[in-house]
Amino acid sequence: MRDPRHDILFEPVKIGPLTAKNRFYQVPHCNGGGYRDPSAVAEMRRVKSEGGWGVIFTEQVEIHHTSEITPFIELRLWEEKDLPSFVKMADAIHSHGALAGIELAYPGVNGPNLYSREVPMAPVNMPILTFTSDPVQARAMDKQDIRNLRQWHREAYRRSRRAGFDILCLYGAHGFGVIQHFLSPRINQRTDEYGGSLKNRARLLAELVQDAREEVGDTCAIAVRLSLDEMVGADGFSNGELRELVAMHAALPDVWDFAHGTWEACSGTSRFTEEAAQEELIRGLKQLTPRPVVGVGRFTSPDQMVRQVKQGLVDFIGAARPSIADPFLPQKIDEGRSDDIRECIGCNICVTGDMTMGLSRCTQNSAFMEEWRKGWHPERMRKSAPQKKVLVVGAGPAGLSAAHRLGMRGYDVALAEARKEVGGRVTLESRLPGLSAWARVRDYRMGQIAKMNNVDVYRDSLLSAEDVLAFGAQHVCLATGATWRRDGVARFHLRPIPVAGDVTVLTPDDIMAGAQASGHVLIYDDDHYYMGGVMAEALLKMGCTVTLVTPSVKVSEWTANTLEQGFIQRRLLTAGVDVRTSRALMAVAHGVARIACTYTGREDDVACDAVLLVTSRLPVDALRGSLLAVKEHWAGHGIESVTAIGDAEAPSSALAWSTYAGHRYAENLDEPEAGDRLPFRREIAELSP
Repeated sequence: MRDPRHDILFEPVKIGPLTAKNRFYQVPHCNGGGYRDPSAVAEMRRVKSEGGWGVIFTEQVEIHHTSEITPFIELRLWEEKDLPSFVKMADAIHSHGALAGIELAYPGVNGPNLYSREVPMAPVNMPILTFTSDPVQARAMDKQDIRNLRQWHREAYRRSRRAGFDILCLYGAHGFGVIQHFLSPRINQRTDEYGGSLKNRARLLAELVQDAREEVGDTCAIAVRLSLDEMVGADGFSNGELRELVAMHAALPDVWDFAHGTWEACSGTSRFTEEAAQEELIRGLKQLTPRPVVGVGRFTSPDQMVRQVKQGLVDFIGAARPSIADPFLPQKIDEGRSDDIRECIGCNICVTGDMTMGLSRCTQNSAFMEEWRKGWHPERMRKSAPQKKVLVVGAGPAGLSAAHRLGMRGYDVALAEARKEVGGRVTLESRLPGLSAWARVRDYRMGQIAKMNNVDVYRDSLLSAEDVLAFGAQHVCLATGATWRRDGVARFHLRPIPVAGDVTVLTPDDIMAGAQASGHVLIYDDDHYYMGGVMAEALLKMGCTVTLVTPSVKVSEWTANTLEQGFIQRRLLTAGVDVRTSRALMAVAHGVARIACTYTGREDDVACDAVLLVTSRLPVDALRGSLLAVKEHWAGHGIESVTAIGDAEAPSSALAWSTYAGHRYAENLDEPEAGDRLPFRREIAELSP
């Protein structure tokens, strides 16, 4: 039964000629599927509709071939042949009563046109602004270009309506899209009626909205998505100017959708950004317009959502990442099951799918983007064959995920953890600076397991091969984790780094186990994800002087894909960490670390009291080895399979790989071996004559 305090979240809200059934508004978000995997994307959105969202949007949709963002894989509505995938998407969203929204974008200065090879256009002549600094410039749009742009939008409006979409959103946020580029005084330095004053810079936006109304009439609602603040200093489109714009055009769209100025700021990781972090920027905007307002903030708490509405901050709870982590978040709140919400941990592994042109993942929801490909569902599992017992060894993220999902299938599950605490690396890492939200990976699964009468948890249970044989399980799942290497082997060095015996060598495992360091510590980071930077912060809290050495050109280089690399490097430099990029650790002896330039080989010495190696990890596989040594005895003890999963099979720095491994194990158990068959569905484009 719903908590009456949350009733306000389920009030219907008018959006122009339409009505959303509740206040849950899934804002546009990328997913790595786009035009390449349209059925996978459609089914992902359908599951959200099943989960109770009132409004569900596509990701960014490119409206014309003259502005596209290859290599990123978004949706394209360039011509009539694109329509079928959009029809499928809209139908999927409508399947459980949600309104279907489409985010229409003309990337402009963000579109290098690497696929279309058309000359990009922008308000003025300027270089293309991309993540990869493409050597491309845009030409300044003339009046005919603007007329063409308006016509291309009209065609997109018509196609969107024919596809079945209810809300057409004009995209001008995060620094992406021609609307923001015209609004921004930093970019828009035109001297005609489209430049100069705010009224002039907003002219294109007003024209595009008016064109949309003429095309769709009262059959669709019009949304505008804008940045709360461009976040680029005094020359940018500020929060003050946004307020002027909203007051100036208060009733222009049917709904205002506000996001932070940059993607990095808007989708900040939990390490750097709290829930509802944009509150001060959005406060008071709703009072400037009679139209409903959408705000975002990685909302996971229903009480926080209620507060946002009751205090007059927003009308709709905008969410992208929380809708990925739990597509059934609205339904769970509606049913009074808030403690069943799979809360987003703010790791941004979902974003990496888009950034790497692969399919997105989610640490909390391993079914994300596997709904169509593999038939996985976030809330349901196929029931098991005749009941069998499964022994899961290790209660880290992989083991917890496996035990939870096996329990959902109906297996009799025993989860054995060697430590008194469950959670494995999740528990240990959540105590490090900025990572407390990651404990949600453990807490959600333990909360669900606690409700199951077919899953037993055994703590402080270090098992031997003999113990496993005697347990009587038909299947044994080894989720025993991994340990950080102490020899420096990783990407740059494939052989151990020479280290003299009188030098203190530490790993992240030591720090997480409570080891204290002092003096000058050199961190060698050849992992390139979050751990090197986190270790630097942990050492600073101990009072150490820290030098961070990495073969990469940036600190925590791979975190560019999670949108936090700049935050990490800025924090470390501000805190006084001596950062040495493009340097490899070559040897350590007698209180001196020898480092070398990765380009020239020139060597330098750095005096230090200890070295902390953040390089690679090795599986904890002693139990697996012992079991393999007595494989001939498995059948006699009723064992049908022994399988290593997660870090115990192949360590990954990303938690999402571990939770996925556990989910996959549970899905595939007792299924026929795939062999060489493709273990998922994919789509192949139809060949044209």
